[in-house]
Amino acid sequence: MLTLAKKNIPFIFLAVISVFWAFFYQSSNALNGYGVEKPEWLLLIDGLVVLPILCFWFVKDKKEAAIKAVAYSCLIILLGSFVIPESSKVVWPYLESLRYLAIAAFIVLEVTTILTVFFAIKASLIKDKDPDLAISKPIERVLGKGAISSLLSFEARVWTYALFSKKIRQQNFTGDSHFSCHKKDGAQSNQLGFILIILFELPIMHLLLHFLWSPIAANLTTGLTLLGLVFFIAEYKAIAIRPISIVPDSIIVRYGIWNPLRIALSEINHIQPNSNFIRRSGNVNRFNLAGNPNIEIKLNSGKLIYLGVDSPNEFISTIEKYRGKSL
Repeated sequence: MLTLAKKNIPFIFLAVISVFWAFFYQSSNALNGYGVEKPEWLLLIDGLVVLPILCFWFVKDKKEAAIKAVAYSCLIILLGSFVIPESSKVVWPYLESLRYLAIAAFIVLEVTTILTVFFAIKASLIKDKDPDLAISKPIERVLGKGAISSLLSFEARVWTYALFSKKIRQQNFTGDSHFSCHKKDGAQSNQLGFILIILFELPIMHLLLHFLWSPIAANLTTGLTLLGLVFFIAEYKAIAIRPISIVPDSIIVRYGIWNPLRIALSEINHIQPNSNFIRRSGNVNRFNLAGNPNIEIKLNSGKLIYLGVDSPNEFISTIEKYRGKSL
């Protein structure tokens, strides 16, 4: 938690100085001589000197620190262009021009990184490695482990299954025993039906918005719907490929395109069949698309995990066999 707090200090500083200097430049008070003294160098020092120093001081990964320093500096320059009075701007007009150059360089850097990760993932899939590791390892190699890499791994998994699902084989996933979940209560068939409904409604919705509202709204809504459709197609393909796997010391829960969850066998209090409807709760994780989940796993911490698998009895007996070996 301490490391997380330190990483957040530059952003907190950015938020504080943004509010303070916006108030300073946009109001008349004793701090600025009642509107007489509003020099740009005050924001320049805080935003373009102190803030980047804080980024490199508190963020251990220097690449991440550099990216944050550039991004935060661009935000400060954007803020200054709005809040600093035109009469006080001397250096700021030149900084506003540099901002676009920095943004262009940032985009080039990120596109290069994305392409590098993309080809690394493709190469790993060809080598028959664990598909989850093939996706996450190249990203973590660039960004390290954390919330950002987990989010990007999820996004990469969406595009990988949407575009390259035929290159992914279930037997390449880590695990001694694999269990599927796409046949339970017609889970995958329901997903296909949902995709077909979206495809059927999309042109009708686009035409209605185009003529009844505006072409821009129609194009924006259609674009967002198509992005959502990519997610549903990836989920439809992944649910039949990614298994729930058992290894000697844990269960690896892979469900659709979501990031895998590893459950240590030693942390399991009990595992039993379930037929009840399970409500959402902060203490409950559900991995089930259709019908009621048929497996209940209670951890020693009290947390409950519910699964929907195609062969619940076989799954439970396999888990109990592995737990018996570990005792």
